[in-house]
Amino acid sequence: MEIRQLRYFVTVADEGGFARAAEHLQIVQPAVSQQIARLERELGVRLFDRSARRIRLTGAGERLLPEARALLASEDRIRLVAADIATGHDGVLRLGSSQGLGERLDRVLQKLEPRVQVRLSALPHDERLAAVRTGELDAAFVRAVHTAPGLELLPIWTDALVVALPAAHRLAGSAVIDLVDLAELPLRLAPRAHNRPLYDLVMAACRDAGFEPVAGPAFTNLQDTMAEIGAGPPSWTVLYQAAAELVPVRRVALRPLAGVTVPTSLAVPPGPPGPALRLLLDAVRR
Repeated sequence: MEIRQLRYFVTVADEGGFARAAEHLQIVQPAVSQQIARLERELGVRLFDRSARRIRLTGAGERLLPEARALLASEDRIRLVAADIATGHDGVLRLGSSQGLGERLDRVLQKLEPRVQVRLSALPHDERLAAVRTGELDAAFVRAVHTAPGLELLPIWTDALVVALPAAHRLAGSAVIDLVDLAELPLRLAPRAHNRPLYDLVMAACRDAGFEPVAGPAFTNLQDTMAEIGAGPPSWTVLYQAAAELVPVRRVALRPLAGVTVPTSLAVPPGPPGPALRLLLDAVRR
């Protein structure tokens, strides 16, 4: 098996045909067809169904495609690490960030300077993990995630959640709020597609407390949602502690939520880390 064969395999799958793949790779089509055929003989499976006008991946091809992408991403990382070693630098770290990391993210970045240049990417949760799988990101912070196929999850810290509710509400006088006391108030959450892990965590916690939350207006952004909670009909939402520190508290009360915590992990590719990623792991531990 050769790296170029896997690259041809991925390109044919992405382009949807041998001719378009050859054009993309800037080689002749017979070379692509020949190398794919050799790869199929080597692996003992057919990767493409060639019976239709537009070729399609077989079941074996669909299962092997993510593995081929991962191997090509590893090749890219090897070249980047080798270039860093050759120039005497620890390199660039492409890091996926998450909302609400606050001061912790700043402290981690401070420990990395000046040895590593960090490029942050604020992608949605699923896109963040996909970018680590393909090698577009070296690592990513994720919250409320317990499994990530094809990646390693390294637990790094746990945060409490904070309840935001109207300052005039009777519960605002509580030092700590139990979920069950919020059962009759409408809950403001972003749509599940926008933050699936947090949505699922909060909904599961409410059900564990014995109630199905009343659906309120959607959480849009921090400023507007806090303004509506402070001025509108009673409702509530949850915030990460770091996000709660940014909220003006005149008409909104912020209280700790009893018994619900959010784990934060670092999603990394499997295998030995490169120099920049090793420095990140050390900075997180410290």
